[in-house]
Amino acid sequence: MPRALILYATTEGQTGRIAERMADVLRQRGHLVEARRADAGDPGPDPAGYDGVIVGASIHYGRHPGYLKKLVRAQRAALEARPNAFFSVSLSAGGPGAKPEAARRYLEKFLRQAGWRPQQSATLAGALQYSKYGAFKRALMILFVALAGGDTDASRDYEYTDWNEVRRFADDFARRLS
Repeated sequence: MPRALILYATTEGQTGRIAERMADVLRQRGHLVEARRADAGDPGPDPAGYDGVIVGASIHYGRHPGYLKKLVRAQRAALEARPNAFFSVSLSAGGPGAKPEAARRYLEKFLRQAGWRPQQSATLAGALQYSKYGAFKRALMILFVALAGGDTDASRDYEYTDWNEVRRFADDFARRLS
C-alpha cells in the first residue's frame, strides 16, 4: 500500500479539517496516510519516508506561514522525488466577496518563494471563524469582510469550504499515487 503524508499548517483549524478529509479520501482508496500538523521550529517528517506528499497551508493577512515556506525549501528535493501537491486555504478562494485571482496569486507567491513547483495545486475556500478570534482579530475581520460584502454577524462562524472540491483534489492525488 502506498504511504502518503499530508503536512499542513493551520491557525483556527479549517486547514486541518481539510487535510483530514483528504486523508479519509486517500484511505478509502487503499493508501496508508499520516496527516500531521506542521509547527514552527519542527522540521517535520522526512518526505523520503513516504510515497507521496501533500502540503497545505492557510493564508492570514495575505501570507502563508513563513516556517512552512522554510520547511518546503529545505525538503524540496525529497518532495519533488515523489508525487506531490500543495493546497492553499483562504477566504479569497470562496465565500461572499471571494477573489479567486488573489487566492491564486498568494499560492503562486508562496511557491515561488519556496522554490517549489508541485505537480498539483489548488486554492480552497476556508472558513470565517469568529468564535476562535481574539477581540482585535475579530474586529479586523469584521471590517475586512464588511468591505467585501461578506458575513459580519460575529455571533456565529461561516464555512465556505467546498467539500466536493476537496474530494476531487484528493482523488486526483490518489490516482497519481497508485
